[in-house]
Amino acid sequence: MNATRHPAAMDERQPNQFAVAEIAPYRLDLGEAGILPLCLSEDWQRPLPHIQGVLVMLHGRLRDATVYYRTALAAVGARPGWLVVVPQFLAEVDIAAHGLPARMLRWSLTGWMGGDAAQGPAGTSAFAVLDALLARLTDRLSGLRRLVVAGHSGGAQIVQRYALLGTDRPNTHYVVANPSSYAFLDRDRPQPTDGCPDFDRWRYGLADLPAYAGAWTREALAARYARRRVTYLLGAEDTDPAHPALDVSCAARCQGPHRRARGEAFHAALLARFPDCAHPLRLVPGVSHDGAAIFTAAAGLAALFG
Repeated sequence: MNATRHPAAMDERQPNQFAVAEIAPYRLDLGEAGILPLCLSEDWQRPLPHIQGVLVMLHGRLRDATVYYRTALAAVGARPGWLVVVPQFLAEVDIAAHGLPARMLRWSLTGWMGGDAAQGPAGTSAFAVLDALLARLTDRLSGLRRLVVAGHSGGAQIVQRYALLGTDRPNTHYVVANPSSYAFLDRDRPQPTDGCPDFDRWRYGLADLPAYAGAWTREALAARYARRRVTYLLGAEDTDPAHPALDVSCAARCQGPHRRARGEAFHAALLARFPDCAHPLRLVPGVSHDGAAIFTAAAGLAALFG
């Protein structure tokens, strides 16, 4: 079967060390914590009483928020009452290339995927930034009935981990599409862990949790995660063990040889531990590692809006 590829999509084969081409046009000012750039489908400085649903889309490792913004807009289509929000987790190389102010938030190239502290202007966790963004949305949108937090690839990594550690809020649905790795809930892995001391450490497991997790135990976090609303999307053809953007650390390889296998292994382990867990996994036929293709496929649209 030939893998479907959206003509305007990036599948993240390019290196992520280069500066992004575009900086998202809107700003969320977090005071001393810094400023977060983001894309918005409507200006949130004015009242938006007609908004009933928000799709927060997390970009991939290339930090290409404007590309994912176009994907999110295509997914929403003509559905009324939806706001699209795409935050941008920049790196130092982006700040320098675009001459951005010192208050602009920046992380290491991949640290934001695990909720790491920002490298500037203050050491704010990427998860705390998401908390602030979602609080801004829920506080200002009086008619909000549904909040969808979705991500593909690197964006799916932060979504899955935020679904584990993030603040409780009602009517929130997490959609996790084609991540390179998962934070597993227990110590079992489908592949041998011998010689891999990091296999269960955060962000691959629940040992050595970040300060953001507070006093939560791994058992309590796992049980809460199983109760949350999470859907997994896997490209049926995302099976390349040599994909240049695939995490090939030993901790990731313990989860399986490629993204589809890792997603299936995580889901099987989740259901083995929590048989009543209602987290669906949907394979998207003919799709490989392509965010636009997966979110605009029928299964992707059902996950986002069903």
